[in-house]
Amino acid sequence: MLKTIKILVCDDHAIIRIGLKSLIAGAPDMQLVGEATDGEEAVVMARKLKPDVIIMDLLMPRKDGVAAIKEIRKKNHEARILVFTSFSDDKNVFPSLKAGASGYLLKDCSPEELVQAIKDVCQGKSSLHTVIVQKVLQELHQPADLPTTDEPLSEREVDVLKYVARGMPNQEIARTLGIKEGTVRIHVGNILNKLKLTNRTQAALYALRKGLAQLEAGN
Repeated sequence: MLKTIKILVCDDHAIIRIGLKSLIAGAPDMQLVGEATDGEEAVVMARKLKPDVIIMDLLMPRKDGVAAIKEIRKKNHEARILVFTSFSDDKNVFPSLKAGASGYLLKDCSPEELVQAIKDVCQGKSSLHTVIVQKVLQELHQPADLPTTDEPLSEREVDVLKYVARGMPNQEIARTLGIKEGTVRIHVGNILNKLKLTNRTQAALYALRKGLAQLEAGN
């Protein structure tokens, strides 16, 4: 039996919420559990409803999407947030990923792409629109300060990080490495703590910058 993905939609435009509601209603393994019309509502409803995936617009009244992501993630480090917006500029993309978004999709995507992105984010994978992938690839070629740590990653943690960068969920990593899923979860937590990162998407970007993995447009 498929698990039903509980979804919270956060967007100030009624037409977008109606469209998302219709899309979710047509997916047998998805359920809309709430709708927020601004960032403040999004924070309150995320805490109250504990959805599996939060679809987040960026430009909203009272509190913008990036601020809402930060606050939601501060209260719940496990929150999985998919940014769904019309904006693909650097001032929105990278702050969103840095704040803790697990995915970033543009509103010109197809319904099938959105459904798949929701499923990927729910499974702990990263999901980036192809335009955003290109921006990340360009950013990877720019010099940047990587997080520093007093405690280096262990050999096993590096192995886990490589698979995280490929978008593999914990269950698949565990099967590949021949270890328990709970052990993978512990390794991922240690990686994030040591590197001072907030989620798997940031860990994946770190791995890409370190040359531990490669990102191909279209993945």
